[in-house]
Amino acid sequence: MRRTFDVPCTVEIEQTSETLHAHVVLDGDIEIRAGDEVLVHDAPTQVEFGERLVVRRTATVTRGSLLDRLRAWAGGYLELTELYEVSFSDGRAT
Repeated sequence: MRRTFDVPCTVEIEQTSETLHAHVVLDGDIEIRAGDEVLVHDAPTQVEFGERLVVRRTATVTRGSLLDRLRAWAGGYLELTELYEVSFSDGRAT
């Protein structure tokens, strides 16, 4: 069974020559775990170059089920193992 609740949040988007980022900070001490979903309502999607935008919005948090958590963990683990596929050669073609 999935549990859903709404929480206020702060959305920050910045696009300057020093940084390009977007962050969402949920109010309260809410832990987001693997398999959880966060949907920010009416969130801005862009800012002009050189601008920074900070707005208050509401987010809906949907807690993942046990199957959702296991699927997210396994998917993350399998994608991480792709990073291990490296070769150790001297770089010379034979």
